[in-house]
Amino acid sequence: MNRLVITVLGIVAAVGGSALVFIGINKLFDLTEERYPQYTAIAGGLLSGGVFALLWGNRMIDSPVLVTVIAIVIGAALGYALGIFEPSTQRLAVGIGGGAALGLLLGIFAQGPTTDGETEITGILPSIDPVGIIVGILIGAGLGFLIWVLTGRKADRLLSRMALGLALGWLLGAWMAAELTGSRAEVLIVAVILGGLVGAAVGGRTHPDRVRRADISLGSRKYIFLTPALVFVGATLVIPLLRTIWLGFLTGNPNDLRWTGLSNYADIFSDPGIISFGKAGDIIGSRLFWVAVLLLVIGTVVGRVLGRRVGTGFSVNSGSLSLLGGGAILFGFAVFTAVRGTIPNNLWWIFSVIIFAVSLGLAVAVLADRARGENIAKSLIFLPMAISFVGASVIWRLIYVARPPQDPQTGVFNSLWIMFGEWSNSTTAKTIVASVLGLIIVALLYLAWRGWQAEANAVAAGSIAIILVLGWLAYRFLGPGLGGFEINEATGDVVAKPVLFIQEAPWNNFWLMVVFIWIQTGFAMVIFSAAIKAVPEDLLEAARIDGATESQTFWRVTVPQIFPTIGVVVTTLIVQTLKIFDIPKVMTNGNFDTQVLANEMWERAFTQLNFGLGSAVAVVLFVAVLPVMAINIRRMQRERLG
Repeated sequence: MNRLVITVLGIVAAVGGSALVFIGINKLFDLTEERYPQYTAIAGGLLSGGVFALLWGNRMIDSPVLVTVIAIVIGAALGYALGIFEPSTQRLAVGIGGGAALGLLLGIFAQGPTTDGETEITGILPSIDPVGIIVGILIGAGLGFLIWVLTGRKADRLLSRMALGLALGWLLGAWMAAELTGSRAEVLIVAVILGGLVGAAVGGRTHPDRVRRADISLGSRKYIFLTPALVFVGATLVIPLLRTIWLGFLTGNPNDLRWTGLSNYADIFSDPGIISFGKAGDIIGSRLFWVAVLLLVIGTVVGRVLGRRVGTGFSVNSGSLSLLGGGAILFGFAVFTAVRGTIPNNLWWIFSVIIFAVSLGLAVAVLADRARGENIAKSLIFLPMAISFVGASVIWRLIYVARPPQDPQTGVFNSLWIMFGEWSNSTTAKTIVASVLGLIIVALLYLAWRGWQAEANAVAAGSIAIILVLGWLAYRFLGPGLGGFEINEATGDVVAKPVLFIQEAPWNNFWLMVVFIWIQTGFAMVIFSAAIKAVPEDLLEAARIDGATESQTFWRVTVPQIFPTIGVVVTTLIVQTLKIFDIPKVMTNGNFDTQVLANEMWERAFTQLNFGLGSAVAVVLFVAVLPVMAINIRRMQRERLG
């Protein structure tokens, strides 16, 4: 109950505080037109207090309460003076003087290196480095000039922009790039000059007239609304991204990070655990490769033959595409089972998830469209989307589990696999299975012949594709056997042989992908179903009147109409697959050659505490996602303009 009360009070305080801040900022900018000195006084006090509050929060100043109060008073006085004085020389003098006073305050009360129990506090006493200062000033001057150019090249703003750039350069060269082991005199010099430059940037601005103040009051509203979102995005996305990029160039433990340049990225692409081509020569020698070639050749022949019958060079239909797609899948599997490592694993995930999730989602959307029980079927297929990746991983671990051969199998797949093995060694079961498969093959042969006569090319080609699969199953049952068994050479007994779905590399990667495909098929189905229902019925009726079959109508009318939607689903799945983490983490933790980039980043950074290499892996993952995001943004822009 106490926790509930605390949570409710926290929510009320957060909402109430946000409302007060929002109202207060609006009221502050209402002062700009009629009470400009009061506005600048309050703004100066708030900004000065905010800066010193940050220093206070980071334990960088002594006597923080007193110092922060003094800073607010100085900032308010400086702001009020700038709100009153109009001549540029007076404003510049006031700005430099007030900024130098704040810098002097910081220099006097800056906290040096200390320890707080077991915690070491670095402090902010920089030692002056002439080289760093010169470099910082040059960078700051160039930055100030660039800011002036980008903001319109107005002559009255040159001094203010240059002072701002020099302040940033001085901060970089004299403070951030310096060793924090200097004397009190050095920190006084650095802080006073920094404060004077910031004051010059503020005081170098011209005093706004009444029209300009009205513009400030009106234009401030968009910043009031945008600033919270920009601060949130900056604090949670931009700043962590920049820090991660910076850490990618460092090496060492968290307490001793050193500049290492591009060595982390060199380690990524030279580590055999991340990418290895050692077994690439096995691709051509694998059975998957030659079966893939066979299917691609048959699919091409079928497409050419059926194309000639309809007067085209190649017929795009379910039969030819299923053969070509099957060949492409097997070819991809032949490559990814030979080229190993974290990066190939991620590419294999993308390849498999895109093909299977998109194909299955599209097939279900088409078959269920306007069918009886459509809503029930779609709800059942969409149901896995309600399960988290962690929950789905736990479920599928139980499905894949393999018990010792002498124990009963509790995993669904291994139970079925052992049962098939028992059938393969039973004469009665073998006869029954072979007979059933034979009858099905005969029926499919008749269906293929009838489809050929009726010029239903998709039916004929699809039947042939299924016959090839069933023929292989019949051969395995009648010949070497099919299922989980092996023969004990000593006794000749048949022994159960379960499959280690999670442990046996490299195919354990695919069994992990099945979990993701199982979840994302429902997502693809829902999107495709909505797109298919949006296809104009007039186009479909026109195609049927022209004599197009259902297959031709689907491939030549429906698919082109929903192609933009297919692109959306594909790019979304690519992004989700690239950053996949939960399933490998829960099911294998990257062991058994199932590592992926996101889990590799986690292991390197938070298990091995190699933040440099972990950050470099994160940057590689970020760069890999960027092209896909760029494609999505370009597509949305074209749709908006179109």
